[in-house]
Parts: sequence; structure tokens; C-alpha cells
Amino acid sequence: MESQIKIIPGKSFSHALTPDLSPDAVQAVLAFHQSLPMYEQTPLIALPCLAQKLGIGGVFVKDESRRFGLNAFKALGAVYAMAKIIAGLIDADGEQLNFADLTADAVRHQTRELVFITATDGNHGKAVAWAASIFGCQAIVYMPQGSRACRAEAIRAVNHTPVEITDLNYDDTVRLAWETAQKNGYQLIQDTGFAGYEDVPNHITQGYTTMVWEALSQLSDFGKKKPSHVFLQAGVGSMAGGVLGYLSHYYPHDPPVTVIVEPSTVACIYQSVAIGNGQPQAIDGNPVTIMAGLNCGEPNPLTWPILRDFAAFYASCPDRITELGMQTLGKPLGTDTKIISGESGAVGLGLLMALCEDENLAALKQELQLDQFSTVLLFSTEGDTDPEGYAAIVEKPE
Repeated sequence: MESQIKIIPGKSFSHALTPDLSPDAVQAVLAFHQSLPMYEQTPLIALPCLAQKLGIGGVFVKDESRRFGLNAFKALGAVYAMAKIIAGLIDADGEQLNFADLTADAVRHQTRELVFITATDGNHGKAVAWAASIFGCQAIVYMPQGSRACRAEAIRAVNHTPVEITDLNYDDTVRLAWETAQKNGYQLIQDTGFAGYEDVPNHITQGYTTMVWEALSQLSDFGKKKPSHVFLQAGVGSMAGGVLGYLSHYYPHDPPVTVIVEPSTVACIYQSVAIGNGQPQAIDGNPVTIMAGLNCGEPNPLTWPILRDFAAFYASCPDRITELGMQTLGKPLGTDTKIISGESGAVGLGLLMALCEDENLAALKQELQLDQFSTVLLFSTEGDTDPEGYAAIVEKPE
């Protein structure tokens, strides 16, 4: 297998961990999510046959296609951030959020004219539309140039949400959503920050931590004290930053080896680390990748310091690596459980397989200390959000 994978080690700039991702802070987020009547944990799935083939101790995949019936993890962040906004507007206690309190008749009367607006490659927009619908509010969604029509239709299907596919790239679409919000008095609910816009993206990042709290609890049910390795895919880096921040708090003295994984055409975090001046770097233009949810050219400046200082490695991967992950999860080995993982959900598993099976990557595998004692935790952050694209890849002749 000819390798186009690039991996570089981290360079710490001694950034202090934010208390927003501490175990105590995460417990408050979890308590809110548990107050949702539709909340239930998504499964953590062990793949022992695959682990044996790869020569490692264990492979565990958190299947977020089951989250709230939305086929992706994003609602964890959107619904929590929206709850914080609503609590602020009605002067409620923002530290002890409860869904029932925020959806009482008197509250709905105050918030029914609220309009939330966002930019999305698909999953985040669907999550915002869903969260707005359960709070009795409205949503508007912008999508970047090249967005798949099926993803736009999936958002429109949630409460008849208006969706517009722009002729802009993702980052410029975010700027358009911000300008529209400012002009019309809407509430921007975006998972990346910029000057003057920090609270909401920080709350979205916090919302994602429920996912890793669940995963660590479930891992203990398999008799595993901790993961030795965690592979985290990144677009702007909000999910990766939230999970890594919590892991760094939770395991302060012996953290897992964490690898940040991006598409090679739009690896803005990888490039930022490679340049090495400590500042986030942007990738301009309209880069192309099948990993639509990771097609973001500018790192979230709020989670960038976490990714810069606490990840062990950074990987840039071509699309064929996520295809490998999708195919392996969709057609599992032996008695392993099938997992439907979309283009943005499977790249971590694809990278793990390449590291373990490609002789050209043997030195990298050794550098990452992947061996028979390794317990690898992965997050499949979406299911088949593009059903036709998913089928074409998974059913592709070998």
C-alpha cells in the first residue's frame, strides 16, 4: 500500500488546561443531557476480531450514529449551547440546567420567536434544527458550496427548517451566518469561535464531553481501566478539543496517546503544528474531500491551544483511509459487530489499520507505541449521512 499518510509529533507551548473541561464541569453538562427525555447512552462497541488481526490489545468504537435519532453526535453540543442561551435570556440558573424548566409553558411563550442561525456541512445544522424544534424555536441553516443535496434535505425535514446552499467555502459561510445574525437579531449557534464570539462555541465544545464521559464509563465495563490511545478526527477541532481537554484533566499524570486526524486536503491543525509558531493557520480556497464534516480550513481558536499542547501526534490522511475505515466497520471481521460509519466518522479507524498493516508505516506504528498491550478508543461520529455515497464506498469491489 503506497502511503500518503503524514504524521508529526506535538510541540507543547505549556498552555494551562481550561476548567471548562474539568470533570466537575462535565458533570454539569451530563446532568443537563440526562434531563432530556430522549437521552440515552450510545453504545461502545468492542471489535476483538479486528484487534487480533491488527496485533493490538483492543479496539473500541463509540457509535454516535445512535445519538437522539439524528445519525451523528452534533446534537450534544447544539442542544447544550442552546439551553445556555435560553437560560441567559430568561435569567435562569445557567449552571444547573434542566430541560423541563427550559421548556415550561411560560418559558416557551418568551422564546417562541427566537431564531437560531448556523453554518454547516450537514450534521451540525441538523442538530441545530432539531434542538430549536424541541425548545419551540426556529432555525435557519446555511451550507457551503458543494454540499450534498441529501444533507440539505435531511435538515429541511426537521421542522421545515429553511436551508440555503451558498457559493462560499465553509469558513466564509460561517461569516455569512454571523453577518445575517447581526443584521436580523438572530442567535448564531456556531461550533467555532472568533473575536467577540466565544461563549456559544465553548458551550458547544462542552456539550461534546458527554460522549467521552460515557465512553470511559463503558470502557470500564469491559474491564479496561483507561484507553492507551485515542484517535480524534478534526474539522475546526471543537469535538477533538473538548474530548482531549477532558482526557487531559481526567488522566493528568498518564494521559492516553492522542492522535488528531484530518483530511490531507484541508489539514489546518496539522499544518498549524507543522509551521510551529504556536498560532493557528488557515487553509484558503475550496478544498475537496469526501469527509464533508471535516472540510474546514480554519481551526477553532478556542480549542486550538488544547490541540496544540496536549495531543501527542497529528495525522493528515487521504480519502482512501476513511474509505478503508468505512468498509471495515461496515463489513466486520468474524463475530465483530457491524457499525455504519460515514465519511467523517471512520478515518480514525482507517488510520489505525494503515499503521498496523502498512509496512511503510512500521516506524510510525512503533513511534506511537501501538502493540499487543494497546487499548484504542475511536469515535464514529456519524452514520450514513450521505446514504448513496456510503453505499458506493462500502459496496465497492475489493
